Amino acid sequence: MNGQLVQHTVDSAALAGNPLGDPARRAVLTYLPPGYEEGAERYPVFYFLHGFSSSARAWVNFSAFAPSVPERLDALITQGALPKAIGVFIDGWTAFGGCQWDNSAALGRYRDYVVQDVVPFVDRTLRTVPTREGRALIGKSSGAYGTLVMGRHHPEVFAHLACHSGDSYFEYCYLGDFPKAAAALLKAGGVAPWFAEFTQRARSTKMRGDDFPTLNTVAMAAAYSPEPGQPLGLALPFELETGRLREEVWARWLALDPVRFIPADPAPFQTLANVFIDCGTRDEANLRWGTRMVAKALEQAGVPVVHEEFEDGHMGINYRLDRSLTVLGPRLSRG
Repeated sequence: MNGQLVQHTVDSAALAGNPLGDPARRAVLTYLPPGYEEGAERYPVFYFLHGFSSSARAWVNFSAFAPSVPERLDALITQGALPKAIGVFIDGWTAFGGCQWDNSAALGRYRDYVVQDVVPFVDRTLRTVPTREGRALIGKSSGAYGTLVMGRHHPEVFAHLACHSGDSYFEYCYLGDFPKAAAALLKAGGVAPWFAEFTQRARSTKMRGDDFPTLNTVAMAAAYSPEPGQPLGLALPFELETGRLREEVWARWLALDPVRFIPADPAPFQTLANVFIDCGTRDEANLRWGTRMVAKALEQAGVPVVHEEFEDGHMGINYRLDRSLTVLGPRLSRG
């Protein structure tokens, strides 16, 4: 690379004392463009939110025959396809595998962590353009959901969003996992025994392929229906003995679905400068349809939206970041 990767450490007040005991001290990886050390110029910033069961380091991992995301960012800048910018890769790993980048009584205050801890730290530490117009937030999958959460709650922090295959239209992307999760949890005797057995097995051997629907359901319940006093601090969206939907809990999930919260209150999104949103036509979690609904809701609210589809699935699509970076990059403020 012509630029460089630098690791910083952030002590997060927002994550201190979180319910799962996850670290409040987090690594923040930053990409600095060519010439950063020699000059005094300020740069706009791309913030990246990773998906479920991932971490900040996933963006920089080696992948055979394919560049990492910092390498993609560096190549675009070197080729002149993208103005120079800083990249910041934020860590949202939890004991459940993710956080949906929102505040939850079962997980911790991950939305506050981003806007109150990470962004101010980056502005203090690096030569950024410290305005909302100089910041873009880019996410994939659960991270893409997180960009819409930030757009809903913090348009004063980020004026530009890119949402790649974000969790949306929960009926299509989550309901199919519920019967599988119910069977596993019932067999284990409840959510707490299942999670204890799962973590022990995953550490001593590895996850099984059929673990993911259960883990995903438990993690999403922690994000969407936290309930202090219940096992693991969460309410399941179905009855354990029958699998029947618990309508009052499911309603809590649906209230946090972007296809609902955007049209219910579009005002925060109407202040955004740009939104890029895409999804593969073969997305295995059926997110194509929720993405279409989100894009339509934004368009109807008058939000500047670029909505695209591409012939691929949910995994291995970091190449789509080339598109969102080059759409949003020239629109970021440089001072």
